[in-house]
Amino acid sequence: MRWTVLDSPIGEFSLATDGEAVCGAHFARVADAADQPTDSLSARAVDELRAYFAGELTAFTVPVRIPRGSEFERAVWREMTAIGYGETLTYGEVARRLGDASAARAVGVACNRNPVPVIVPCHRIVGSGGKLVGFGGGLDRKVKLLELEAGVALRRRWSSAG
Repeated sequence: MRWTVLDSPIGEFSLATDGEAVCGAHFARVADAADQPTDSLSARAVDELRAYFAGELTAFTVPVRIPRGSEFERAVWREMTAIGYGETLTYGEVARRLGDASAARAVGVACNRNPVPVIVPCHRIVGSGGKLVGFGGGLDRKVKLLELEAGVALRRRWSSAG
């Protein structure tokens, strides 16, 4: 696994690739992360993240492989990728979509274990009533990510409504 670090509006962000897919991300510099991408996949992933943070990209296309996780966690992570850019769902709504309305806390645990945050958008899952609760990268980062997406989504809607 190769780590690359990039500066972003939410601080240093490390990204891991295995040569074929993105397989990890971390909200800080990982000890052995390179400051520049070391292969074409890493470069593509960094370019997509920079475009995302600039408000120019609303859907990632880099391949993602998550090598671990329970069946339930993997189902939650798949559901995260189905949440539209600039939108949110509650932990309870995700649990209901997965067929177990009582599993909201388990959805929260799966969100916390998401090994590829931002690209697999766990920040789009919020507490009941839209409360901002729990985020492995810290609530300040979650707020910035949600504000970025909401602003871009609104600008796109307004520009297409004219």
